[in-house]
Amino acid sequence: MSPARALRLLLLSLAALLLGVVLAGAVALRLLAPQPGEWAMPLRIGPWHTSASVPAALRLATAAPFATWLDGRRLQTRWGPVQLHWQAHDRSLHLQCAPCRMPASALGGTPLELQRLQVTVFRDFETMQGLVRADTGVDDGPALQAWFTGRLQGGGLALQLRLPATPIADAYAVLAPQLPELRQARIGGEIALRAQWQLPAGPLRVQPQLEGFTVQGLGTEAWAHASSSCGAPSRLRQGDWLVRAVLAAEDQRFFEHPGYDIRELQAALSANQALGGVRRGGSTLSQQLAKRLVTGDERSATRKLRELLYAVEMEQTLGKARILQLYLDNAPWGMGVCGAEAAARGYFGRSARQLEPAQAVWLAAMLHRPDAEARAWRSSGGIALERAEWVAGQLRGGTRARERRAATEALRALAQPAP
Repeated sequence: MSPARALRLLLLSLAALLLGVVLAGAVALRLLAPQPGEWAMPLRIGPWHTSASVPAALRLATAAPFATWLDGRRLQTRWGPVQLHWQAHDRSLHLQCAPCRMPASALGGTPLELQRLQVTVFRDFETMQGLVRADTGVDDGPALQAWFTGRLQGGGLALQLRLPATPIADAYAVLAPQLPELRQARIGGEIALRAQWQLPAGPLRVQPQLEGFTVQGLGTEAWAHASSSCGAPSRLRQGDWLVRAVLAAEDQRFFEHPGYDIRELQAALSANQALGGVRRGGSTLSQQLAKRLVTGDERSATRKLRELLYAVEMEQTLGKARILQLYLDNAPWGMGVCGAEAAARGYFGRSARQLEPAQAVWLAAMLHRPDAEARAWRSSGGIALERAEWVAGQLRGGTRARERRAATEALRALAQPAP
């Protein structure tokens, strides 16, 4: 064969290959083109930017011809490296992300660091099902294993997930293996969970169940007689106005829950999803006390998990009365003021037990954002009324309706700076 002919054949082969790639790309882009109102994600191919339909991508990825091409490939994603494997005998797609950074924006800004996350997907027309497994990277080690079903509908994916009863200790080992408390804590009980999620924009609804949750070994019993670094204790009693107001503002089911409040956590999760960040904490007084004494203010899911351990143990070692006293004697009231007694004397020149209802309500309302409220008080002498009025309306513990109305009226006078 002459060199000229060989060159022509080579050029023709390259042209055919290029044409095939272009046609395949065009077909793929056509198949992935989102329909109006369909769930879409940005897609970059070289210098070109476009959008791809997520439902169409899921259909392609779980269809035998394309899934065979995916087999063995490794993708770099924002969550971590994802290894793909297609099993032809049962038409299942397997994904493994190790290590994997899972965002938890509704619980805090820092992602959860998972050693290994595995997903197995089966698809039958528009229905999907499979298994999600998170573990410590060891095949026979602690694991969280949940089953899911999903349906491609309405331009999105309706997903349901079920985690059967699993030791809470295993959940901690998988979700937060780096916690220092796990070296000494003895964690009992089981967690089960059901969740529904309408992707992409629907809310995530979670129904967790915790049974027999116990914690030992963290040493919270030492706080039974500990003194506060905030100064003199308030010696408040349950019927005092500041106690009623703090419970109304921060933890209305304090005497009913075991250190955590599932209903409040669900409400906080929904609110944070809707607002796109952490706007509502969902923490009980026990968890807030753990934050104040041990974990600090870092906004992260792991901090929440640490607080939960301390809160559960405190409920068992200290009891409600001591937890409430410790909270009041250590709570922050803005600009370096801490403890109920120091706050009452600093803002109103009287002891915490002598506060009038409106004064107690305003101090309780400050706990929502103490530094900002303290700065406003010191600069203008007035208060932010909306939050305080809400707290007054939530007063319970023997508070009569006319007392709530009187407190609200007094708040309006307190909200006006002195001339």
